[in-house]
Amino acid sequence: MSIPPTRVLILGGSTEASALARLLAGHARFDALLSLAGRTRAPRPQPLPSRSGGFGGVEGLTRFLGGAGVQLLVDATHPFAAAMSANAVAAARLAGLPLLRLDRPAWTAGEGDRWAIVPDIAAAAAALGTVPRRVLLTVGQKELRPFRDAPQHRYLVRSIEPPDPDSLPPGATCITDAGPFTEAAERALLLRHGVEVIVSKNSGGTASAAKLAAARALELPVVMVARPTLPAAETVPDAGAALRWLLRHGAASSPAAAGSVAWPAPVLPPGTVTRAEAGAASSPGATADCAASPASEAGPLSGAERGA
Repeated sequence: MSIPPTRVLILGGSTEASALARLLAGHARFDALLSLAGRTRAPRPQPLPSRSGGFGGVEGLTRFLGGAGVQLLVDATHPFAAAMSANAVAAARLAGLPLLRLDRPAWTAGEGDRWAIVPDIAAAAAALGTVPRRVLLTVGQKELRPFRDAPQHRYLVRSIEPPDPDSLPPGATCITDAGPFTEAAERALLLRHGVEVIVSKNSGGTASAAKLAAARALELPVVMVARPTLPAAETVPDAGAALRWLLRHGAASSPAAAGSVAWPAPVLPPGTVTRAEAGAASSPGATADCAASPASEAGPLSGAERGA
């Protein structure tokens, strides 16, 4: 009698989650589902069945694990998705399931780096000081609001999708783009816009690390937001190591419960478009004045200040 494939739930939202999904697609040993938070309007197409949206906290995730017959749980969320990672640890414990955290290593400052490490976004905004500066913000579209409290600065905001105008600092300029970036391109961007300081989360990985090399070369300071502290969990740094963990634990897993719900078909969540389709509305790398809600008398950058 053949052994049924091991059911795996991947909590996604990172480059590493997508890499693991590619490794598991069509793998005879696994029947995997990729869960996305649903915050991205144009998610990349995925090779695995996927779902979108939250679970309803620890209790909801625990119920889903049981109802779907999940046997192994992989937390491959973004390094700053602290609430989801904490829920994963708690739910795995309640469900009695092995849990793996797939977490790329954080960046570390090296010789020539001028980093100011801060604990959160509010501290990052405060660390910019009172003297007006030209700032590159690369903290994601959801965490811009604290910078409205520091309207004396001129902000260049880079995010994968256009931010909510109500969250933007006044006079901000927006770039919609996604890595990987090159050091040469990042250096050109910084020089073109006269950037004097970069604000970044310590997301780690290679896709957006070039901005740090460019800052080092130009001797620019970086305000680096430290990663949140997460509950202890077995952790690996990349998709290959995660696959090896799954192969070891899959052999020891109990068979999926009879009558477990079927995974959805491997299609994008309803109402979403692919990044290629979204490109018609927002060209990657395009720079434009953001439609920020006014919060002070500060006006937008002039053409000369933007490097136009």
